[in-house]
Amino acid sequence: MRPRLMRPRLMRPRLVQPSPLAIVTLSAAVAAALAFPASASAQDWVAQRLEKSPRHHEWVAIKNGDRTVHTFVVYPQKSEKATAVIVIHENRGLNDWARSVADQLAEAGYIALAPDLLSGTAPGGGRTKDFADADKAREAIYALTPAGVMADLDAVADHAKALPAGNGKVAVAGFCWGGGQSFRFATHRPDLAAAFVFYGAFEHTRDELAKIKAPVYGFYGGNDERINATLPATEAAMKELGKTFEPVIYEGAGHGFLRQGEDPQGSEADRKAHAAAWERWKKLLAGL
Repeated sequence: MRPRLMRPRLMRPRLVQPSPLAIVTLSAAVAAALAFPASASAQDWVAQRLEKSPRHHEWVAIKNGDRTVHTFVVYPQKSEKATAVIVIHENRGLNDWARSVADQLAEAGYIALAPDLLSGTAPGGGRTKDFADADKAREAIYALTPAGVMADLDAVADHAKALPAGNGKVAVAGFCWGGGQSFRFATHRPDLAAAFVFYGAFEHTRDELAKIKAPVYGFYGGNDERINATLPATEAAMKELGKTFEPVIYEGAGHGFLRQGEDPQGSEADRKAHAAAWERWKKLLAGL
């Protein structure tokens, strides 16, 4: 049966001020699914996808002052200049699944840049792959500061805008922790073409939301009330400010459904949400 794109759930604006939400963490079930060493983080099906890709992959060392942000870049196979999409990883760092999302975006016709925001924080000044395990990478994620993350993303966005193969447009997308950072980046970077938020949230103020220029599109699992409970207040504030925020809730799907729905062992609801979300995402990207 063809996956059905769920319409945004109608939500009555709340009159109370939203409670701050700490940067999101994975649920116990999802954390268990991700409990593999960061140095060997890919499940076989992800590694095989990357190995079989015909597209050009490269690692680029992008400078942010004294810092180097190691960034995985994938180019589409096309004859026209392309929009660039920054891919922000989950809270276990830049693993092979995040890199495979970049490859799939390039397959759809976009230049994808996936920065390792843990660059320089692993033992010996390494990055995600150099942590002893995924839990150590997660601990390092929550030691990052919002200002530092935004500065790294600025450097990547500047690099993306200057790419000869790019058309100058830059969008951002993120997942879980990265979803919150993609929303935050929209409050920080006025020249973004769009922000795509996959099941993430971040602590924000009304004044920060007022700075957003780009449309923000949300993708949320129906069985993820920890995140979804924050949506009514955010949606009401964005509407009051005249900002574009279009959340879609995929009923029956859980947190992390874009990854879980790609896993051969994923649930039927996650697989349907995965297919519907990708269909919507590519349609929105095509309209930029």
